[in-house]
Amino acid sequence: MSNVFRSPEGVAPPQSFDSRQHDPWQWWRQQMPVAARWAYFDHAAVAPLPQPTVDRIAAFASEASSEGDTVWPQWAKEIETFRHGVAASLHAEVEEIAFVPNTTFGINMIAEGWPWQPGDNVVIPAGEFPSNQFPWQNQQSRGVELRVVGQPGEPVDLEAFAAAIDDHTRVVAASWVGYANGYRLDVDRLVEIAHARGAVVCLDAIQGLGVFPLDVQQTPIDFLAADGHKWMLGPEGAGVAFIRRTLLEKLRCSVVGWNSVKGGQHFGEAAFQLRDDAARYEGGSANTMGLLAMHRSLQIFWQLQERLGRAAIGERVLELVAEAAERLTAVGARVAVPADRRRRSGIVPFQVPGHPPASVRTACLEAGIVVSCRGGAVRASLHAYNSLEEIDRLADVVAALVASSAPDDTSSARPR
Repeated sequence: MSNVFRSPEGVAPPQSFDSRQHDPWQWWRQQMPVAARWAYFDHAAVAPLPQPTVDRIAAFASEASSEGDTVWPQWAKEIETFRHGVAASLHAEVEEIAFVPNTTFGINMIAEGWPWQPGDNVVIPAGEFPSNQFPWQNQQSRGVELRVVGQPGEPVDLEAFAAAIDDHTRVVAASWVGYANGYRLDVDRLVEIAHARGAVVCLDAIQGLGVFPLDVQQTPIDFLAADGHKWMLGPEGAGVAFIRRTLLEKLRCSVVGWNSVKGGQHFGEAAFQLRDDAARYEGGSANTMGLLAMHRSLQIFWQLQERLGRAAIGERVLELVAEAAERLTAVGARVAVPADRRRRSGIVPFQVPGHPPASVRTACLEAGIVVSCRGGAVRASLHAYNSLEEIDRLADVVAALVASSAPDDTSSARPR
């Protein structure tokens, strides 16, 4: 993937990482302006932008202001370089990658484009984020049954999934990582179950892509959608989709435009002949600034993966999660991360006895720590550039809250 590191003329390249000279995570941290002010544990919501990404946005704005569309060919070329980089990172074909504005759009692309017949069904886990519920519910008006398996907040039970799938199941759709509980799905097993019954798999990958490696040759999912504004540290409004090439002709283009067809830039002569690649689903003009920025963010990931291996970022995140779970538990928090390390993600849900999640979040913000509230718990979502010192700061806030709600030994109050 070395070809993806070229910078456009006039734009400084990202700070180069050399594993012989730099600690990888400190190198990454130096590129995150947010770290100067916040212990930022909210990547499962909206991520902060790295400085090289900010620089690329500023350069784009300058180019657009001073040059207009004269530099459009260079922008388009960089976006296609980005497409090649995404394909390489997934071990996919370039023709299988589409750019989408968000995960919701990508999932709707599949739900609206599938050739449904009355009596077909879709199987999803309970407690999915609305983006992986509503597009499938919306097919009920076309005679499609939606089957919801399990209980919200509980880990996905793949054996229950297997029991829910039958000969009329066309799509199995699930999140790679649960947005509230942080449970990381065994995608290989899910694909095995679905494909055995002739169903295709649509993966909402927004809470895992960027951190954990995914090889679509070894894990043959059929569709994927992920926005870049969480773990990939990109801006909102730019994301990626994967559509397996063998399914391109089966999946109808529900939104079409000049960019959907061959020779689309010959506006007066364009004929309705769909492109042979997944870019047919892009329809119209791209979010050029967003994609250029997302490309710059992912160059950080790809540099590290080239030097340290594809699994290095995920391993670092899991190490931090283990530390956070241990330290929060030690100070009295109720931490709910999976016991099986393979099912963990970057998300650490926890509760502080006697303190509602919203009040814990407020206390954290006052101490310069950013977390969220999801699923009745506090959600800390840690990235590879976070530090042990930041985890200690979080543990200190929790310890103070626990101490503030502990019963006073000198009190005459009756024990509960």
